[in-house]
Amino acid sequence: MDRPVLRLLTGPTAAGKTEAALREAEASGAEILSCDAVCVYRGLDIGSAKPTAAERARVPHHGLDLAPPSERLSVADYVRHARAVVDDVHRRGKAVLVVGGSGFHLSAFLGPVADDLEIGPEVREEVRRLHAAGIPAMRARLTQLEGGALPGWLDADNPLRLAKALERRLASGRPLDVLRTEFLAKPGPFADLEVRAEVLERPDAELRDRIARRTRAMLAGGLIEEARQLEGLADDLPAPRAVGYRETLDWLRAGGTGSREALAEAIDRSTWALVGSQRKWFRRLGLTPK
Repeated sequence: MDRPVLRLLTGPTAAGKTEAALREAEASGAEILSCDAVCVYRGLDIGSAKPTAAERARVPHHGLDLAPPSERLSVADYVRHARAVVDDVHRRGKAVLVVGGSGFHLSAFLGPVADDLEIGPEVREEVRRLHAAGIPAMRARLTQLEGGALPGWLDADNPLRLAKALERRLASGRPLDVLRTEFLAKPGPFADLEVRAEVLERPDAELRDRIARRTRAMLAGGLIEEARQLEGLADDLPAPRAVGYRETLDWLRAGGTGSREALAEAIDRSTWALVGSQRKWFRRLGLTPK
C-alpha cells in the first residue's frame, strides 16, 4: 500500500513561507501544522512572525500557542502534538502541510529525534553547571570525554546541542559516534508517512532586505512591549533566548536608552546568523531548494 503523504514547506526565516503555505493549503484543502520553535509559546506573536488571526481564519493551523514562555516545550513534546495532529487530520480525510524553519523540529519528520536514554539527576546537574559556565566549558568537558576531539557532525557552537551531547555522553559512557550510529538506526516518529519536502529560498540581498523591513515592522507593531513579558524569566529558557526577544531584552536591561535603529540592526544581525544556521540544518537534512 502507498504510504500517506505529508507535505513539508521550509526555508530560512523571512523567505515568505507563511503566505506561500496559505496559498498552497487553500488550493489543496490542507491544514497547516507549524514547525517553529518560537511559535509554540503563547504571547510571542510579533517577534515570532506567528500567523495572524486573519491568516489562521483562512486555513486551520496547528502547533501554535502550546505552552507559556515560562516553560520549556521540548522537541519530544512537540512531536507528540504533531503526531496527534497528523493522525487526526488524516482521519478526517484531509492533508497536512508542515510549515516552518526550525531545524531540530524539522528533523522529526525525516528521522529519529529522541532516544530512550535515561538521564539521571547527577548528570543533569553537572551539565547545568557547565551550561551556565558557557560554551568553552562545555566543549572542554566533552573534548575530555571524547579523548581529544569532537566529531565533525556536532554543532559545537550551539549551547543546546553541546548540553544534549554532554548529557548522553555522561549518562551512557559511550562515544558520541557510537551513540549517533545507534540513534540513526531507529525509525522516526513519521516513518510510516511519505514526506515530500520543498525549500523556499531567496537571493541573499533580497532576503536581507526582507529581514530589515520585517524587523522594523515588528518594532513598530509592539515587539518591545511584547518582550517585556519575558523580563525576569530564566535566561536558559528558549523564549528569552529567541532571536528578536534576546536583543530586545538586552536593550531593555540597558535602560532602553539606545536608539531603536541600533536595536533593529542588532536584531537584523542575529536574524542573518539564524539564516546561516537554518541553511546548515537544511543541508544536513538533505533538503535543497528546487
